[in-house]
Amino acid sequence: MTARATPSPSRSVVVTGGAKGIGRALVARFLAEGDRVTALGRDEDALADLAAGLHSGAAGSLATAVCDVTDEAAVAAAFDALDRVDVLVNNAGVATAAPLARVTLADWERHFAVNATGAFLCTRAALGPMREAESGVIVTVASTAGRVGAPYTAAYTASKHAAVGLMRAVAAELAGSRIRANAVCPTFVDTPMTERSIAQIVEATGRTPEEGAAALAGGSPLGRLLDPQEVADAVAWLASDAARSINGQALVLDGGGIQS
Repeated sequence: MTARATPSPSRSVVVTGGAKGIGRALVARFLAEGDRVTALGRDEDALADLAAGLHSGAAGSLATAVCDVTDEAAVAAAFDALDRVDVLVNNAGVATAAPLARVTLADWERHFAVNATGAFLCTRAALGPMREAESGVIVTVASTAGRVGAPYTAAYTASKHAAVGLMRAVAAELAGSRIRANAVCPTFVDTPMTERSIAQIVEATGRTPEEGAAALAGGSPLGRLLDPQEVADAVAWLASDAARSINGQALVLDGGGIQS
């Protein structure tokens, strides 16, 4: 996928959870396209490391801001500080695994707070400037767990289904406008979040880390973990004019395991 067939003016892009993993790849991709990127995250040290590692020499410009996407006031303040929002990528997320009987209410609420409510708060905040500009793109990084169920992931799966549903509802509400909302649904990606999932497998089953990683990689026809750049490529395409007719969709990145 290529992000744009022809050059276009610099856009204002907001990436939540922008300091690590998929978020870092997203920031790098949009910077390479010459966009003005604002990376939001809760980890101030990680944001500083992002700025130090990516800002120098980039075609675009980078700003960072500490923001908890589950905090309504913090989200409002972060978006109020921007002159416009052309692209919003809802990437912030959490994931843990446990049998349903061991999922606490706090676990359940934490998944929904970050994965679903965070996407809702940021989407709602971005829609104001997008409506003023009469254009905009929203992409939520969901998961294959937003399309199908999997054992031991009740809270994560339910919250990612909610995130996909949010994008579909927003797309339906804004159909016919120049504002689009879509989701990407990757299988397991080679990120620190997946490393934590592998550690949980090791602890629960006694497998080696290599066996745990192989178990996750074997869950899709690809037979491997996705690279974060592959997710960034898909998001960049959905955010581009090349995808201007795509709205309300959930693009699955798993090599063909889930077909729609």
